[in-house]
Amino acid sequence: MTDQNPWPRIAVLGAGAVGGYFGGLLADTGAPVLMIGRQNFVNAVTREGLLLDTLQFKKRVRVEASTDLSAVRGAGLVLFCVKTTDNATTARELAPLLAPDAIVLSLQNGVDNAEQIRAAAGIEVLRTVVYVAASVAEPGHVNHVGRGDVVLGPQCEKVKRVSEIFARAKIPCRISDNIEGELWIKLMSNCALNAVSALGQARYRQIAESEEARKVVEAVVNEGLAVARAAHIVLPGIQEPPDAFAMAMKIANQMAGALSSTAQDINRGKHTEIDSLNGYISRRGAELGIPTPVNHALYALVKLLENRA
Repeated sequence: MTDQNPWPRIAVLGAGAVGGYFGGLLADTGAPVLMIGRQNFVNAVTREGLLLDTLQFKKRVRVEASTDLSAVRGAGLVLFCVKTTDNATTARELAPLLAPDAIVLSLQNGVDNAEQIRAAAGIEVLRTVVYVAASVAEPGHVNHVGRGDVVLGPQCEKVKRVSEIFARAKIPCRISDNIEGELWIKLMSNCALNAVSALGQARYRQIAESEEARKVVEAVVNEGLAVARAAHIVLPGIQEPPDAFAMAMKIANQMAGALSSTAQDINRGKHTEIDSLNGYISRRGAELGIPTPVNHALYALVKLLENRA
């Protein structure tokens, strides 16, 4: 990025933990960032700026904020960070507002967001794998406790452009030619940890330290691996079930202080993304004739909590 190649205008749809963290880092580097969120978020950020409380620093960052999706007009890069349950509605509202050359990036959990967004509104989305442990302590306050890197792919001009933008903001970014496999690896980690964290009200460190919880994690990833193989998904670096379990435990240790996004949603009385996590594995398993009893049990239990809330 040079003076002849300036920052694009960047819009963040869904200014929660993920959007707040990455959008905040971009804004802190000098990018013109607009965050679209709820009224209490907009009020806090307009009044005091976005508070980024990270492992490396704690500071307030000035960003533009709005509750109105139409403010996305003119953005060259859109970070699509809404809950997966809001994909179709948000995509249909976004489509007529997008600039013709805008790049839309999905920074979401799950493996089929790009397909959902395309089916709802014809928007072509770059798929991204996000690894970050962050939460919203209060409106306008993002608390970061682990990692903060992304995987993009496959290699193309848009992916190259986004990777350059992230590099300028010092956001670790890797390009993979097997982005589908990378998304499935993240999915399996989410399935292994999110629901267990929510149901046990446990941080990832506690899961990694519990022998009984590790048995649940192992069963979940073994089922996920069987489904992935039946779907002909090639998982980078994973050949056998012990590899999948080790991968999940590595992430649990890297994000030891994290309380899963599913747990955070349950605690706030919000809908979770469990349908796109263990629920997805359960459905795909049923379609492919692969038993997934542990994933289905976790999905059913989280849905009971969600509906009660």
